[in-house]
This record gives sequence, C-alpha cells and structure tokens, in this order.
Amino acid sequence: MRLFSSQHTVHKPQPHLTHERIQSIDIIRGFDIVLMILFNYSVTLSYFRLINMPPDFLYRFVFPRAIASVFIFISGVAAYVGFEKSKENFSKRYYIRGVKLLVFAMLITLFTYIFVPAGTVYFGILHFFAVSSFIVPFFIKYNKLNLIAGLIIAFPGFYLQLTDFDFPYLFWLGFIPENFSTFDYFPLIPWLGVLMLGVYSGRYVVERTVNIKSGKLAGIFTVIGKNSLAIYLIHQPVLVLLLMILGFKIF
Repeated sequence: MRLFSSQHTVHKPQPHLTHERIQSIDIIRGFDIVLMILFNYSVTLSYFRLINMPPDFLYRFVFPRAIASVFIFISGVAAYVGFEKSKENFSKRYYIRGVKLLVFAMLITLFTYIFVPAGTVYFGILHFFAVSSFIVPFFIKYNKLNLIAGLIIAFPGFYLQLTDFDFPYLFWLGFIPENFSTFDYFPLIPWLGVLMLGVYSGRYVVERTVNIKSGKLAGIFTVIGKNSLAIYLIHQPVLVLLLMILGFKIF
C-alpha cells in the first residue's frame, strides 16, 4: 500500500483552471505585498533612525510572519494552478523560474551588502523562492504529502525561529546563528511547509474564489499582484533613492 497517493495526477484539468490567470490569487497577492512593503519601509526607516518602529512583539514578530505566511501560502496555491494547467512542462518552467530568481536574489544580497552591510540579506524571500523552485516539482503531485509534510515543517519551524544556535552553516535551513542580523530572512524551515500547505489547499482555494466579482479597488490589487516580483525588487531602492533626493543623510 502506498503511503502517499498522487491524487492530482488522476484528475482531469478543472474547467476553471483553463483560464489564463486566477484573478483571486492576484488580488490576494497584491493586497499582501502592499502590507509587506509598508512593513519593510518601517524597518528601513527605523534602521536609518527616521522613525521609531513599534517595539512590541506583535508588530516585530507576528505581523511580518502573518504577511509572509499569506504571500507564501498563496504562492503554493499558484503553483498548484500552474501544475494543473500544464503538468508536462511544469518542472522545466519552475527550474527556469528558479534560476531567474536566484540571479535577482544575488543582486539583493549584493545591494544590501554594499549599502546596508549590517542588514545584509543572505537568505531572504527571493532566495527562498529560488531554492523552492527546484524543490516544488518533486512534491507537488503528492496530495497528502503536502499536507503532512507541510504541517511537520511549518509549525515546529516557527518555534525554531525563537532559538539561536552557536553554528552558522545551517542558517538557510532555519537554525538562526547567534547575533545574526539581516533585513530579510526566510529559511526553508518553516516557510517550505507553508508553501506545501498552499499547494495542498490549492483546489479548495480556487474553487471558492474563482467566481468572485471584483471592483475597481480589487482591479488595482490585481495589477499589483501580477507584477509582485518587479514591485518587490524595486521598492527598497526607490525608498533609498527618494530619501537621498530629499536630502536625508542615510549613509
């Protein structure tokens, strides 16, 4: 008896997955990235001592992880949609995606190392998505595996982030080194688990949101969601450039 069944492989493509894009995914992603950018700006402005960032645990720890959880979860849903639309070349598309994201991730590392070395991003959200792009094709077809492994990785992983370790070489996995400082940190544990839960929930989410009617405001978030990568890449450089134009001495 097989422990995990490849349930996705026996279903015919769902009618609602024949559309070019699922708008509800872009709406959720767009709204969430707006929240992500606002939080990132608060961290950056606080780093340059231009504002006082709220010191409480809810804002500094819970709020950013809630935003990231939604973003990564919905990315798992999008991966499920992409797999159901075209299973034949899914792996190839995700490997190419991974290479592109890895290039962008390295640019982020270089940018932060040069301009804000104390907060250099060594394994941020783009690094996570780059690496996970090479992992997703191996597990996406297994339905129950995504649920069970997702739960095992995600929930203990959030607890793991509250602990420091005296070795640095597994920071990419989720073992945070002592005195580790960075602007953006998304290790595989717990975030790969969140992604897997999104893949598992993909069918449920799409079925219940595909027919949602959107207005003008939702249309704005749809555009943002469709261009989330480009917006994420430029939002910090734009802020830094704007501060320099306004005359703030940030370096």
